[in-house]
Amino acid sequence: MAVVQIYTDGAARGNPGKGGYGIVMLSGSHRKEMAQAYRLTTNNRMELLAVIVALETLKEGQHQITIYSDSKYVVDAFLKKWIDGWVRKNWDKVKNPDLWQRLLPLYKKHKPTFVWVKGHAANPLNNRCDELATEVADQGPWLVDSAYEASTR
Repeated sequence: MAVVQIYTDGAARGNPGKGGYGIVMLSGSHRKEMAQAYRLTTNNRMELLAVIVALETLKEGQHQITIYSDSKYVVDAFLKKWIDGWVRKNWDKVKNPDLWQRLLPLYKKHKPTFVWVKGHAANPLNNRCDELATEVADQGPWLVDSAYEASTR
């Protein structure tokens, strides 16, 4: 069974504004970094999207996955089981339901453990994710967060 550590972070300039996510994935001697920018989004959407993209990137097989995030929004949704209530209420009054609905099957498939880490602190990998997210948010190229932009019209 492969042990996979995933560090994620999201950033938005203006919130909403230009944003991006950063990911660092570690498994054995392998390290992969990913980042993507969006022209109009929110910090919470980028935090969620980082976790989604990281889990979507995993190859099939058995993995013991730990996700490290400085987002209480993401981590507490699973640790405090908020997501169970959101599902029961059919996502009523939940922000970012499109992303939560995309994340939930990945969560059920991979069964990751979530760990909250303090942002902008002494965690070099979380800090690297923040660097990736803010750099790409500032420099692009920017994709369109279609669901978010449609919800603001």
